[in-house]
Amino acid sequence: MKKINSICIIDDDPITVFGIQKMLGLVTDCKNINKFINGKDAIDGISSMLENNTPLPQVIFLDINMPIMDGWQFLEEFIKLPITETVRVNIVTSSIDELDRKNWELYKSQTHHLITFNNKPIKKEEMQRITKVA
Repeated sequence: MKKINSICIIDDDPITVFGIQKMLGLVTDCKNINKFINGKDAIDGISSMLENNTPLPQVIFLDINMPIMDGWQFLEEFIKLPITETVRVNIVTSSIDELDRKNWELYKSQTHHLITFNNKPIKKEEMQRITKVA
């Protein structure tokens, strides 16, 4: 079982958050899982971690359709943060919109972070693959 220091789940759907947590329990050993219901809360939380020298998430699970600040807006702000480590950002969505894939390609090309695009639901084999630290 992989050991990961910190994981962040950003999703407004409690059922999806529960499912991701259950799947993570099958493939990783992580005691520190932060959950946020929108991108604004997440960017504020991660900014606070940076300011306080708290370990940053090594893996992020990101929904793109959320209120207040969606996943794309979160990524816009996240890639501006002065984070030198590479963070794995797993976009997890049920979207089949081609524009979402184009946005993914755009953000992926603008950062040193590893950004993947994954369709819901996530299967155990996929979860093992996408929880590897970048």
